[in-house]
Amino acid sequence: MSQKEKFIQDLAEGQSYKKDFIVLGTGILDGEPITGASIKVPLKTLNRHGLIAGATGTGKTKTLQVIAEQLSLKGISSVLMDLKGDLSGLAQPGQANDFILKRSQQIGVNYDPMGLPVELMSISKEKGVKLKATVSEFGPVLIAQILDLNATQQGVIALVFRYCDTHHLPLLDLKDLKRVLQFITNEGKEAIQREFGQVSAASVNTIMRKIIELEQQGAERFFGEQSFDVTDFVRRKDGKGIISIIRLTDIQSKPKLFSTFMLSILSEIYETFPEQGDSDQPKLCLFIDEAHLVFGSASKDLLEKIETIIKLIRSKGVGVYFCTQTPTDIPESVLGQLGLKVQHSLRAFTAKDRKAISKTAENYPISTYYNTSEVLTSMGIGEALVTALNEKGIPTPLAHTLIRAPITRMDILNSSEIDQVVSESTLVPKYNQEIDRQSAFEILNQKMDEIEKQQEEAELTGQKSRTKTTARTPQDQSLIEELSKNTLVRQIGRTIFRELTRGILGSFSRKR
Repeated sequence: MSQKEKFIQDLAEGQSYKKDFIVLGTGILDGEPITGASIKVPLKTLNRHGLIAGATGTGKTKTLQVIAEQLSLKGISSVLMDLKGDLSGLAQPGQANDFILKRSQQIGVNYDPMGLPVELMSISKEKGVKLKATVSEFGPVLIAQILDLNATQQGVIALVFRYCDTHHLPLLDLKDLKRVLQFITNEGKEAIQREFGQVSAASVNTIMRKIIELEQQGAERFFGEQSFDVTDFVRRKDGKGIISIIRLTDIQSKPKLFSTFMLSILSEIYETFPEQGDSDQPKLCLFIDEAHLVFGSASKDLLEKIETIIKLIRSKGVGVYFCTQTPTDIPESVLGQLGLKVQHSLRAFTAKDRKAISKTAENYPISTYYNTSEVLTSMGIGEALVTALNEKGIPTPLAHTLIRAPITRMDILNSSEIDQVVSESTLVPKYNQEIDRQSAFEILNQKMDEIEKQQEEAELTGQKSRTKTTARTPQDQSLIEELSKNTLVRQIGRTIFRELTRGILGSFSRKR
């Protein structure tokens, strides 16, 4: 048996599947693509997560595009977090040329260009479905982790959520959260102390500054209503899975907002989707481009939360795929959870680069056909080292792979094409309504206005009473003046006013 025949046989044995699969490309041996050495990934293990890595310009994004296409053709929905703005072309058919047709022939697949069902989404000013979530839906733990709060500050946030729950103050957006924080250290300070104990003004001020920092990154557009229902990610059109492209080109410089948004999506999916168990294919796959932005700015608590969700979310039938330059961008605790690994070429310009390449090679199965470290620096554009998990959870043989060409456009949509996609959306009318219903901000302001009005009326009544008393007799006036000089009388007056104010605030707390 020749080495070529043995190579094909070893790949076939390592990729023997009983259920359905997708084809990523064909194996390369001694620099030549081998027709018949298909590189296949079983649908059954696509919920085991994955990594697409490689230096800039090596074809990572096109590989992501190919995987999303093949999932859609199998009826599986996907969510693509598009930070560079180059994935919208999935909505339009690709264009055949001699190079693409030759590559398809070498791989042994037909090239059938087509556009796929796409939903454009955004958390900023980009066109598309507006994704939002309320502060209450995040909850105190996640809000505290996002703001990177210490234990004392976390306790204040927990108190705020508890107070708002018991007094029926909806926390919808960031202005609600800020208003309640102001309330507990100002007008409502005494009422809060009676119910929960003293709250540190210094801690509240620190939390306020961190909220403002988050707002400066554009978070005020994300927090609010109408909340997005993550089950709307899982839809089909004409039998094909809908590809939801979240356009994030204007938040590349806002990593905290990006990590906040990404974690909120994962958390909501985990809490909403039912357990799926051991199924033949995933329900949904999420692709996170420029993943280093998530992990580079995340706090320790946030990283632990991400790691926990990655471990557990696969039981919901959801796969998460990170796209970045090197595997070292991903924490080892997360990297160990990734089943499919697609490694494009790396560049070795410095000693540090060479060390990173050596470390990267250790993440892949040992191959009798390749020196992994050498292949990592010599692959061309559109080539990658690929290993997946078979249906028994065992890694498939490592293969230097020629990746198939995307069947959709390898370029972005123009403005009119984007408008067309948005106009055909069934979700835009559902989620793009401006909603600002009465919540904590409005309720507290209204109550404070009522208190001030009652105080003004009390002062006005007192002035009228004094005027009437003055009109009586000189003897009466002199008696009032004498009493006003009395310290005990003044103290009683202050006590009555303080108790009146407490009563008003207490009444407000009981009503709400």
